[in-house]
Amino acid sequence: MAPLLAACTAAALAATLTSGTAFAASGASGASGASGASGASGASGASAKDPLRPYTQQKLHWRHCDAKTPVTFQCATLKVPLDYEHPGGKRLDIAVNRLKASSPEERRGVLLFNPGGPGAPGLDLPVALETYLPQAVKERYDLIGFDPRGIGRSSPLSCGLSFDELDFDRAYHAETFAKDVRWARDVARKCAAEEGDRLRHITTRDTARDMDVMRAALGEPKISYYAGSYGTYLGAVYMQMFPRRADRFVLDSAVDPVRYGRGTFQDMAEGTEPAFTRWSEWTARRHTVYQLGTTPAEVRRTFWDIVAQANREPVATADGLLTGDDIRSARDVFFQEQRAAAWVAELKKAAEGDEPATPAPDPGLPPENEIAGLWAVMCGDTSAAWPRDPEQYRRDAVRDKARYPLYGDFASTIKPCAFWKPGGEHPTTVNNGVKALILQNEWDPQTPLAAARNMHRALRGSRMVTVAGGEGHGVYGAGSCADEVANTYLTTGRLPARDLTCRTPG
Repeated sequence: MAPLLAACTAAALAATLTSGTAFAASGASGASGASGASGASGASGASAKDPLRPYTQQKLHWRHCDAKTPVTFQCATLKVPLDYEHPGGKRLDIAVNRLKASSPEERRGVLLFNPGGPGAPGLDLPVALETYLPQAVKERYDLIGFDPRGIGRSSPLSCGLSFDELDFDRAYHAETFAKDVRWARDVARKCAAEEGDRLRHITTRDTARDMDVMRAALGEPKISYYAGSYGTYLGAVYMQMFPRRADRFVLDSAVDPVRYGRGTFQDMAEGTEPAFTRWSEWTARRHTVYQLGTTPAEVRRTFWDIVAQANREPVATADGLLTGDDIRSARDVFFQEQRAAAWVAELKKAAEGDEPATPAPDPGLPPENEIAGLWAVMCGDTSAAWPRDPEQYRRDAVRDKARYPLYGDFASTIKPCAFWKPGGEHPTTVNNGVKALILQNEWDPQTPLAAARNMHRALRGSRMVTVAGGEGHGVYGAGSCADEVANTYLTTGRLPARDLTCRTPG
């Protein structure tokens, strides 16, 4: 499951997340989903006492999904209101699927999945993850996948973005900053023009409401949940809005709920520097293998010499030329020491005129809908926390390039959220005592360890399992002690008595 989580998140974020907003309003008030929660008043044609009843009581029509999936997987379409303040108005379709629990006698309820993003579709997760889950989990839960509103097959968004506009991993340079400002403004303008008022309702809080409508339509008093990356924030928001309806929640590779937004990008930049230092120390001890330097300082100097040379004359690889910025943007490779050492050794040889190096580690750009979904959700959730003055981004990028040389300017330069129209409501303050289990690798390139610790502090009823030495984005299913703890929690509801730390396998 861990590699699948990493792949899903990389696709949604093109190897970048964001955590930088101070949150305002309380998440528990004025925010509702189903069954009498507030914030869903004034619906024409619905019950005055329960305006969401047409949604919470709807009958889902299950059918075999398609010829590519086993007959045991069933699909349905859930109807939800576009605007929960006016549920009698426009509706959205939410694509849902399920694999029913294999043991009716042992069945506990439903286990929802989300792969992260924001912007990543989740409809295929039960099919993809079914073989990874232990039999005891599959006996107890219907496995439920869904594409969040605006994503995939759930009334998908489109901003009409060009291929060049999809790429948001942009280094700061004084001479190109004006162009980047135009890019950010154009993306925000296109999304507003294409999607209109619908855009303000593609938010985390509304997706949490959709999850609660789904819960009610499935006939369940509570939901259990497994999610990674941004999906941990979605889960935490659900726990805040619907604390009595959250059963067993496993949050894998957690986002900082306070810094979610601009700060998530900035957290990644900060977290890359200790990973780069760790890599240089590991590589210096293996100079006879990689020939990059006998001390950490020499290894770092070799790397930065390659970057400087590539900025003057790009380095040849099998897939084309790499500039110094291209090399820096592959910063997540340094969270895996051996892989990074081999790659940089190849770059060094290529820069010296030997055979071309392998390409930079690159997850590739996701489809337009996923990038549109990323900006819609993140900017809609946190637009008030993004500076409106482009010069603030210039100053921050210059400052953070000096602080965090590998990725600081990429993280802090301007993004479309600077020009985004505010979302429909205030973001959610996560602060509750609902039980949950947080799983975290020590060396996670997308959601650093510090981010998960902040999620743990916000979720006072949670326990956290840290995999010391663990590399990569995604823990569950990678063979560490975290697997056994998560399986026990999902099957019995027992959390560990205290937070745990374990080593990586082998």
